[in-house]
Amino acid sequence: ERRAAIAAATDACRATMDAFAAAGLPCDVVTGAGTGTFEFEAASGVYTELQCGSYAFMDADYGRNLDHDGRPIAAFEQALFVWSTVMSVPARDRAVCDAGLKAIAFDSGPPLVAGRDGIEYAGPSDEHGTLRVAATNKPPRLGEKIRLIPGHCDPTVNLHDWYVGIRDGRVEAVWPIAARGAMT
Repeated sequence: ERRAAIAAATDACRATMDAFAAAGLPCDVVTGAGTGTFEFEAASGVYTELQCGSYAFMDADYGRNLDHDGRPIAAFEQALFVWSTVMSVPARDRAVCDAGLKAIAFDSGPPLVAGRDGIEYAGPSDEHGTLRVAATNKPPRLGEKIRLIPGHCDPTVNLHDWYVGIRDGRVEAVWPIAARGAMT
């Protein structure tokens, strides 16, 4: 589906470039593309530069994209997580964390729980999230920190004041998010 859409777009772009060239207006720079389709745009030979952005962070939505062989795209690693604390474990198959709609954007689906197979983010309220724990998995502990992979990185970043750069479990950098809350 993505491949067909990009093929149509690059065909239209080529036709436009040809029309410009015929009028004596060559296109030296053709820019476009995105993280989810860069592979197809790059292969088209039309673009002189690609404008991918989300690849720097990745998210659950881009993680569902497949490459030309039908496999998950492995070109980029997940780098953006929302850290959350387990606030309650009311039942063996359920836990509650402190990350809801005010912490994570849901326009591309719920977040994934990183590194915890069998635990899924089942639903948000404003301030909290319900985690569903598979019968074969151990529930998270009260107070445990979990990493959530946002469904969509861009609007999730907009909900926070700071990026906290962590490497090997240590904070290495803290950067302000200048456009925090800016919506147009």
